[in-house]
Amino acid sequence: MEKFDYKKEYKDLYLPKNKPVKVLVPQMSFIMVDGQGDPNTEGGEYKQAVEVLYGIAYTIKMSKMGRSVPEGYIEYVMPPLEGLWTIADGSCMLDCGRKDKLCWTAMIRQPEFVTYGVFDWACDEVRQKKGLDTSKARLQTYSEGLCVQCMHCGSYDDEPATIKLINSFIALNGLTEDFASGRRHHEIYISNPLRTKVERLKTVLRIPVREA
Repeated sequence: MEKFDYKKEYKDLYLPKNKPVKVLVPQMSFIMVDGQGDPNTEGGEYKQAVEVLYGIAYTIKMSKMGRSVPEGYIEYVMPPLEGLWTIADGSCMLDCGRKDKLCWTAMIRQPEFVTYGVFDWACDEVRQKKGLDTSKARLQTYSEGLCVQCMHCGSYDDEPATIKLINSFIALNGLTEDFASGRRHHEIYISNPLRTKVERLKTVLRIPVREA
């Protein structure tokens, strides 16, 4: 049986063109870990958070091999890593030279069968078998709402050029950025940076908006 692939089933959310487009993002469930600092620091808080995220997410995905398969389990492709980003002092996200000031939430989408019980079980498994601290991880629904997004191709450091395209689209289409109520700059990492050349990296950039 073919595995459910979120990128294929929801192309409007995960595989937009390299031109900005308005999108209404539905409520989804994620495993999340919050942190602060440069995501490129070797052995740093961000890389530790990602290790925990994948540890829990893969444990849930492979729960089909256990004694008790979660109710409603489906075969699925692991969804991509995502991130919500802000700057600690409120500076513009275009200022990529201040990575030590970044505040982030690393997260991975979860299928509907993943309940709090399934999540707690997976955290216990990861703590016992992998020795990872899962205390900062949580299962949370996230309602993103109206946004403008665009596929960015290339280095993460070149994202400001794509963000400027998004901002121009926002201004020309009767919209305005909306970072109220905790809404944040959102990135979806379609490519694996360990297996993809920098110039071929694909990242969905998403900015929350409202009607002006």
